[in-house]
Amino acid sequence: DAKAVVPPATNPARSFDFLPGGKYIIAERPGQFRIADKDGKLSPPIKDGLPAVAYAGQGGLLDVALDPDFARNQTIYWSYSEPQADGTNNTAVAKAKLVDGAQPKLENVQVIYHQKPSLRSPLHFGSRLVFARDGTLFVTQGERSVREGRMQSQDLKSGLGKIVRINKDGTIPKDNPFVGRADALPEIWSYGHRNVQGAFLHPTTGELWELEHGPQGGDEINIARKGKDYGWPTITYGVEYGPANTKIGEGSQKAGMEQPIYYWDPVIAPGGLTYYSGDLIPKWKGSVFAAGLNSDYVARLTVDGEKVQGEERLKFSDKRERYRDIAQGPDGALYLLTDGPAGRLLKVTPKS
Repeated sequence: DAKAVVPPATNPARSFDFLPGGKYIIAERPGQFRIADKDGKLSPPIKDGLPAVAYAGQGGLLDVALDPDFARNQTIYWSYSEPQADGTNNTAVAKAKLVDGAQPKLENVQVIYHQKPSLRSPLHFGSRLVFARDGTLFVTQGERSVREGRMQSQDLKSGLGKIVRINKDGTIPKDNPFVGRADALPEIWSYGHRNVQGAFLHPTTGELWELEHGPQGGDEINIARKGKDYGWPTITYGVEYGPANTKIGEGSQKAGMEQPIYYWDPVIAPGGLTYYSGDLIPKWKGSVFAAGLNSDYVARLTVDGEKVQGEERLKFSDKRERYRDIAQGPDGALYLLTDGPAGRLLKVTPKS
């Protein structure tokens, strides 16, 4: 059963996370947060002190994530599309202390990461924030969709089409794969990505699993490993948009480039990605859930190690909805954030 625990918002929501006491923090794309209490009541907007966002196309406030030590430091992190004075923009990450109350607020706002270069595009910002076991932060990104960005996905001197790994203060971990190389950005973890909009840390292996948009065909799930090349735009299971089915790159496989562990054709247009490890819904335990923006369903994948054995397509509404974010809650339920101005936060529990 799926029921709305937070009713439709007035602004399109992009992501959420779980706060103590049964509350939720929700990132709204125009550039503000709201806190919802356990009864679904929304706080006034939290926007004072937030850096400006480039709210157009796919841009705006993107992901929100609690510090692993949130109970002690009340720190949240968020990614967003950052506008520049010359009309370009890029993905960025900020952090702040969240002070809850009748009018929640943020204190000590710091921008800790800027993707570079900036481009003039409203598309393909990514972005998910995932903390590794060692406390470092993965930031998933896109290549901005335009050809100039696409062709930099393989370029290690560019942050476009990359997953990066930073420390919580924005400094670079010394064991990142390209640290010390003059021809590479030290923040890069993996490269050759198109537009990564879903990600989770596997609870058993500690590895980063990610879900990224293909073009026309070829949405992919990958395990983003240190220093690896995931092929875009040299290899892909998709083609250029349009009826001509124009080939991209060199095919679907090439030596030295990683293969996805699963892909969709036709696409689902990825939203969030999560791993279900809870006991509330036993038959789902060990499954991977991929949210879709144009598929009208959530894909449940049965997985054995790194092999996908089957896919079940689940609908949680009588109407057509786009599923933007997905996560397992502290209570073992599955939570879904729907997209658009009438977006809702849904809680999925066993049928009674």
